[in-house]
Amino acid sequence: MLRNNNLRRQRKKILIDDTAKIHPKARLGENVEVGPWTVIGADVEIDEGTVIGPHAVLRGPTTIGKNNHIYQFTSVGEDCQDKKYAGEPTRLEIGDNNVIREACTIHRGTIQDNSITLIGSNNLFMVNVHIAHDVIIGSNTILANNVAIAGHVKVDDFAVLGGFSAAHQFCRIGQHSMCGAGSVILKDVPAYVLVNGNTATSHGINSEGLRRRKYSRDAISALQKAYKIVFRQGLTVNDAVDRIRGLTYKGPELDIFIESILSSTRGIVR
Repeated sequence: MLRNNNLRRQRKKILIDDTAKIHPKARLGENVEVGPWTVIGADVEIDEGTVIGPHAVLRGPTTIGKNNHIYQFTSVGEDCQDKKYAGEPTRLEIGDNNVIREACTIHRGTIQDNSITLIGSNNLFMVNVHIAHDVIIGSNTILANNVAIAGHVKVDDFAVLGGFSAAHQFCRIGQHSMCGAGSVILKDVPAYVLVNGNTATSHGINSEGLRRRKYSRDAISALQKAYKIVFRQGLTVNDAVDRIRGLTYKGPELDIFIESILSSTRGIVR
């Protein structure tokens, strides 16, 4: 907790340390806390209940939702590391209830894409995670220590990336997938699939993760069968999809699995 003698309470119950530097064009909601020596620039909007630790730097245009906790030494909303970037107005948007731990870096988008980096809600970014320009991250993901996400990558809901994993530009990491520690991801990871290694290869369905999230036995069994059809029978993608659609199980999980394969632009991790 910040010490009371280092805080000033404003009309909106904003708790700001006396040493923090807040630009007049920044907008902070009620019950926002800002720690010592933190810098918040112009065009940064922070919604109610969010806590910003000490020595953090937030630059805009950036919008941060409710009840996030951003720890010390983070850099949020900085210019991207792209030589084509020439100072164009681009954005970062972050949802609610995210935990962004020490030394994470999150960059705004570029005009070569949609000019925005997007992060959903209820995510955990552990120490020293890097999220590059134009990345889209869903909700309920976990990115462990030192994960590096390159530009234009999409990480879908409930994906888990182990420590020191790295994703190449334009890859997609499907929902409920899991990438083991140290994975080097050069192609798309289909939904529900477990991958590992340098370079990453597939190792089955993320069954344990699905059990923890209360997926039914029938759904997990069907996904395991679908996985074997795609990854173990030497079929073309289209032939494999036809066989999956012929399975007796008709739940939405198979539709999501199929979509994540058919939508791939880089090819899938095998």
